[in-house]
Amino acid sequence: MIPLHKIFFRSQYIVAIIIACIISLTSNAQTSNLPPEAQQILNSLPPMQRQLAINKINEYEKENRNSRQSTEEGVQVIEDNFYESDELYDESYNLERKVEPKSRLIINFQPSDLASNQDLLKIKEDLFLEKLIGSHYLTLDDFGVLFLEGLEGIPLLGLTEDDISLRLMAEPALSLFSIEARILSQEPIGIEALKPFGYEVFSKDNSALQDVANNGPVPSNYVLGPGDLIRVQLFGNVNDIYEYEVSRDGSLSLPDIGPLIVAGLTFQELRVELNNLIEEAFIGTQASITLGQLKTINVYVLGDVIRPGSVIVNGLQTMVDALYKSGGISPIGSLRNIQLKRNGKVISSLDAYDLLIQGDMSGNSRLQAGDVIFVPPVGKVVSIIGAVKRPAIYEVKNDSNLLQLVNLAGGLKPEASQEEAKLERINVNSQRHLISVNLNDVNASKMQINSGDILEIPEVTPEIKNIVDLSGHVHRPGSYPWHEGMKITDLLRSVYELKDGADFNYILIRREEEVGGQVTVLSADLSAALETPGGKFDVELKSGDTVSVITNSYNRKSVIQDLIDEIELQATINFPIQKVNIAGSVRSPGNYPFEFGMKVSDLIRAGGYLSHEAYTVEAELTRLSSKNSINDIEIQSINLEAILRGEEEFDILLKERDEIFIRSRPSLHDNLSISLEGEVNFPGEYRFKRSETLNDVLRRAGGFTDFAYPKGVIFLRKSIKEKEDNQIKDLIKRAEADIAQQSINGSEALDYSQEILDKLNNFEAIGRLVVDLNKNLSTSNNIILEAGDRILIPNVSQTVTVIGETQQNTSHIYRPGLTQKDYINLSGGLSRRADKKLIYVVRANGQVNINSYSRWLNRRKNIKIEPGDTIIVPTKIDAEDNLTLWTNVTQIVYQGAVALAAIRRFN
Repeated sequence: MIPLHKIFFRSQYIVAIIIACIISLTSNAQTSNLPPEAQQILNSLPPMQRQLAINKINEYEKENRNSRQSTEEGVQVIEDNFYESDELYDESYNLERKVEPKSRLIINFQPSDLASNQDLLKIKEDLFLEKLIGSHYLTLDDFGVLFLEGLEGIPLLGLTEDDISLRLMAEPALSLFSIEARILSQEPIGIEALKPFGYEVFSKDNSALQDVANNGPVPSNYVLGPGDLIRVQLFGNVNDIYEYEVSRDGSLSLPDIGPLIVAGLTFQELRVELNNLIEEAFIGTQASITLGQLKTINVYVLGDVIRPGSVIVNGLQTMVDALYKSGGISPIGSLRNIQLKRNGKVISSLDAYDLLIQGDMSGNSRLQAGDVIFVPPVGKVVSIIGAVKRPAIYEVKNDSNLLQLVNLAGGLKPEASQEEAKLERINVNSQRHLISVNLNDVNASKMQINSGDILEIPEVTPEIKNIVDLSGHVHRPGSYPWHEGMKITDLLRSVYELKDGADFNYILIRREEEVGGQVTVLSADLSAALETPGGKFDVELKSGDTVSVITNSYNRKSVIQDLIDEIELQATINFPIQKVNIAGSVRSPGNYPFEFGMKVSDLIRAGGYLSHEAYTVEAELTRLSSKNSINDIEIQSINLEAILRGEEEFDILLKERDEIFIRSRPSLHDNLSISLEGEVNFPGEYRFKRSETLNDVLRRAGGFTDFAYPKGVIFLRKSIKEKEDNQIKDLIKRAEADIAQQSINGSEALDYSQEILDKLNNFEAIGRLVVDLNKNLSTSNNIILEAGDRILIPNVSQTVTVIGETQQNTSHIYRPGLTQKDYINLSGGLSRRADKKLIYVVRANGQVNINSYSRWLNRRKNIKIEPGDTIIVPTKIDAEDNLTLWTNVTQIVYQGAVALAAIRRFN
């Protein structure tokens, strides 16, 4: 069967040829605008090949965007991207990340670039296809199969990211999509991350151990054999050094002594015998006998090892050395029962766990020629995970129990929860089930374990018992030990433990009676508690309480709101929201947690106490009541004066959802002041009573100066400015709608309308009130004042200004006798866009005068021009346009410009 990736490779090769044809037709054309011939070629392709061709053409165009290449060069580029031999393709293919069982993928589905309108409509009408659009996080099953809603499973095991895209686009249901896939890297966790213990120790040659075996001292029990080199140094009457190699027959040929059979002797036995022989043969001579080069021997490592067969070791090397040389033990080989066979009999067994866990080398026997090391299949295996020092998969002996398994894993961590261990076991019905195990129970810890068991030892819960948490505006937030009878003053021993700005009269205490139980909120007056520690104000704390110190400003509302949100979540039809409210003249009005036994004074304390403008005689309590399932309210009067005096009988006990309103003192209002500027004898800020008028304040300011021009007064008022702001916003909306209609109708006035709208968008309301003042401060000046009014008295004006649709907008020196027409002529006359019928005059005080029309004379009467006047020539607006709207807009813009210019001149 041809591998799947090779099928896709050949498909790519075919598409490469087709792309070459398309590029030869498209030349410099863009993919989005292919010639009919190229489009026909693409449409004839199967969906998968068509998408592949689109992707590659786009890549080609991107690479050649800045330089035009010949058709032959374009074909060569595509071939370079595609064409490789099967061998090269296979090699690069193997370097890419491939799909594995349970792989996690990010797959992006987008409609194909070549999808027709009919295709897009098909996607939109198909609920399944429409839901696919976008990126999706998907996980394959244990066999590497992808499941999408509405489709059968799609096998992806072993595919690369590019192959996944091609495979999915080959599905008929997905052929309308361009698909990109990304395989996410994944690290195993939990039980899947466990590895068999000890196998990695034998996975590669340990050169350091080999050096020790080759160069270390020879033990006295070393057994000699053919190939060992024996060094004899004589000193005394004879001084010489001799080296003798043990021959194949196991003998040494010694001069003056003769042959000596040494094979099978220990090194110590050889020393004794040689010394005796030398002393007899050479009187007065002693010998030092050592071993030089050791013999090499063949041993066999068989069974479940990486490279079974014969290995060569020296005479000092052991079973472990031979296992290293064989590549180590395979994952299915036993570490607990490694056998050493000699002459067909098992002479010893090595338990590698003794070596790895306890450092016990006693079972690591030295090898002899012809020895066989046999590794049988692994025995009973169990897994241990969780709060142990060495979680892994262990091979255990048949009679092992849970306690021995824990010891194999290095023992428990300090945070292990021994009472809550869980044992996963396969029962006689081949089904997995869980068994709860208390490792503190001696009998339970000695439970025998079965092959395939998984022991999980969880950690204790992270919650710390018997603590109190301190947070907020304090110097040392954190957890503190709790003890029976602990008070708030035991936690906060002084106000100096609080940061500057902390509210030490209202300390919040969050209490949860039990895990998952109802949350209640208490408060403490730390100032009162510190005066009498242990008294009634010294609130007793409980384990698990959270004490929050808030400020009088920035974090107060957020902390309190978080608690109220939590309280609201636990409210039910039978358990109303445990909150109360205080409003009016307190420092921090708002909602506060309701406390059992809470009184009016407690809520005032929560609100930061009364503000300076509070009416301290009486307050109002609003209480919700329910009679016959009908909600109603009750209004009660509170004797606030008595409560402030400390008379407890007047301190009403509150209920949840009560509301208290603290009135302001009737005689105390916000500062009432106005600003008088300009030509008055004593300009400045003036406080006024509600009964005072503008005349009264002008008299207090010493009246007008000799240079004052009352007719040009600029009176600015905040309330008028707010109204103007709203009117301008409304006009902007109407103007935008009219411009949209003009655009549809193709109106010639569209550009002008847009120009006026831009000016209106940039226009800022002034809030000017037209006032007619005179120097003698007559009753016409009795204007009721408002706080924030600003009155600007200019000096005598000598100019007349002409703006709008004239040849030149200019200001002119006022000359008695000149008419409106004369001043317009001085500005070059009217422009072609001028509306002669709507010319008007804005007086220096903001008053607007429009030319009146005389039917008798059949002409308009000219307005008398005065110093400081502004003549405005508006633009003529086409009759088919929204005449009233645009007339209002232009008037606002022009009159606002006049007022703004007056203020700027004054400043």
